[in-house]
Amino acid sequence: MRRIVLDTNVLVSSLLVRAGLPARVLDGWRQRRYLLVTSPALIAEVRAVLKYPRIRNKYAITDEDVEGLVALLEQEALVVPGEVEVKGVIPEDPADERVLACAVEAGADGIVSGDRHLLDLGEYRGIRILRVREFLEELEGHRPGGERGSEG
Repeated sequence: MRRIVLDTNVLVSSLLVRAGLPARVLDGWRQRRYLLVTSPALIAEVRAVLKYPRIRNKYAITDEDVEGLVALLEQEALVVPGEVEVKGVIPEDPADERVLACAVEAGADGIVSGDRHLLDLGEYRGIRILRVREFLEELEGHRPGGERGSEG
């Protein structure tokens, strides 16, 4: 089964827009179509972002929503320490290196992100970095151009 790291922006978006593409990516994990990998640092970031007042006010996120997602990640995802050394890879935003550390430590097959710093890398140490739509197309068996691929 593929090991995939979802960047914080994907996880947060999946809760904020429940009918959006990130929510479909999370649904794919719930359907056991891939193994979600995360780390304590990424879980803490999800919790912190979802507690920002501007997000709480705009999306009516409750403490129960936040803790429900955090508990789901802690109990159902593969949680790795995420402490592999990757300093200096993204000097413009070193916080993004936490995603890379998690992926490297877990031997992940891919990272799904909406963050341009990560997406600009394209891949890191053989780990593909995909946009949400790209990953969703692969997950749902679509090929570029809209053709359905084999489900195998």
